Amino acid sequence: MKSSSYTVVKHPLEPVWSPESTVLLLGTMPSPASREIGFYYMHPQNRFWQVLPAIFGATLSLPNNSPDTTSAIAERKDFILRHNLARCQIEGASDSSIKQEIPNDFTKIFSNSKICRVFFTGKTAAALWKKHCTSYEKQFGLTCTCLPSTSPANARFTMEKLIEEYKIVRDFEK
Repeated sequence: MKSSSYTVVKHPLEPVWSPESTVLLLGTMPSPASREIGFYYMHPQNRFWQVLPAIFGATLSLPNNSPDTTSAIAERKDFILRHNLARCQIEGASDSSIKQEIPNDFTKIFSNSKICRVFFTGKTAAALWKKHCTSYEKQFGLTCTCLPSTSPANARFTMEKLIEEYKIVRDFEK
């Protein structure tokens, strides 16, 4: 009998949000590169930090082409908060390998913010939400939408197509 070799990984990153946040961008587990750097979507091939600034007409430094990751993280946190976004992940890197996931408790975030819209950054995040978290939708009056993954593994979505799909986030910024 073949045994599986899964590693239990605890989600190491705190969510980024404020009482003014109106949108929650929700993904799955941060990649090993993101966990090592200490912030979301920091793998250099992930397109998240190219797509999000593009929909708001902004620019950010490249995620980890600089030895100063502290300033890159601070820049991204500021960007998220300035646009009333919130960012966190469902605990669960390959999304298809997620097993025995334990979802975050979102009560504090939803109870203490203006979040009314949740956007999933890929199908796995949406499926995990549906499996574990749909009670939040009625409790907090949330509308949920699945967006395409910004992972390079999602090659069928060009940068232009991702930007077009993610523009809906901008409509709920305020």
